[in-house]
Amino acid sequence: MSKLTLAVAFGAGYVLGARAGRGRYEQIRAKAQKVAEDPRVQSAADSAKVKAGEVAATVADTAKVKAGEVASTVAETAKDKVGRHTSDQDSTP
Repeated sequence: MSKLTLAVAFGAGYVLGARAGRGRYEQIRAKAQKVAEDPRVQSAADSAKVKAGEVAATVADTAKVKAGEVASTVAETAKDKVGRHTSDQDSTP
């Protein structure tokens, strides 16, 4: 398909879709707004926000603990490797 044919097809689709699609777009937008304003949806959204905050706090605490554990392990491994490297150099004549 040539670029010109593709451009013409795209333009025609856009124009026809824009004319026919505006009414449907308005219907979908109105329905979405109605659903978003429903008290049950608002309640569920508020509950989700609270739960997300609780989970985020738990994850942050766990990450802090794990980071400390990893840092200790890395420090011990580094000291061990440095100690072995130093003792290897000391024993070399």
